[in-house]
Amino acid sequence: MHALHERESERGPGDVLRASAVSRSYDGVQALGGVTLEVRRGEVVGLIGPNGAGKSTLVNLLSGFDRPDRGTITLGERDVTRWSPNRRSRHGLARTFQHSHSFRDLSVRENVEIAALGVGAAPRAAASRATKLLDVLGLAHYAASPAAALAHGDERRLGVARALATEPRFVLLDEPAAGLPEAEVPEFAAVVRSVRDDHGAGVLLIDHNMALIMEICERLHVLDQGRTLAEGTPAEIRDNLDVAAAYLGESPVAGETGA
Repeated sequence: MHALHERESERGPGDVLRASAVSRSYDGVQALGGVTLEVRRGEVVGLIGPNGAGKSTLVNLLSGFDRPDRGTITLGERDVTRWSPNRRSRHGLARTFQHSHSFRDLSVRENVEIAALGVGAAPRAAASRATKLLDVLGLAHYAASPAAALAHGDERRLGVARALATEPRFVLLDEPAAGLPEAEVPEFAAVVRSVRDDHGAGVLLIDHNMALIMEICERLHVLDQGRTLAEGTPAEIRDNLDVAAAYLGESPVAGETGA
């Protein structure tokens, strides 16, 4: 058992990322309607739902790449609803993307260093963070290689390394295991756990691999048609008939993949 429960009593008001009753519409079509979600430091929360449920919209609202029509986003005690992504990053919020946002012509090491420099780290500190993170994430032997040369799974790990280089309190992982061979998923699960256990960050995990979600998340938040359908432990969600009905035609919640 990790140290989550031991840290519960030590949490302060700055240890929660929260979306409160957020709504967002595009051209009159509601993508989210009154959704409330929170992530605490030291836990992994899974965000799941059928295709088109609003998961990406919620992640964009949380990270500042979009703004809600109604509702608020708070980072600790700060209302960050109208903050830019860069400002949120400087205050401890990082995210990965479904598609690589690396600088493909730069080296793997330079990619991680740039992420650290972007939040104000001194060059020596940025270099130190890069060395440590590349070692921890199994990328040290690729440090001098261009990011474009990485295999898909290593590129995903580079995305996590870039996020962690900002020393975040919260990390939003947007489909980090997409396209990974099943044989590589357990290793990637260990990477996600290290974000929680070794870095003390809160993690919001969005992924299509339900086996991964069910294995490493303490809580799940289920969206359907832009609204919260259910919240609970993996066991509670697995047995929830409303969730099972929402996934009909997609994939069973207990299955290997699909969300």
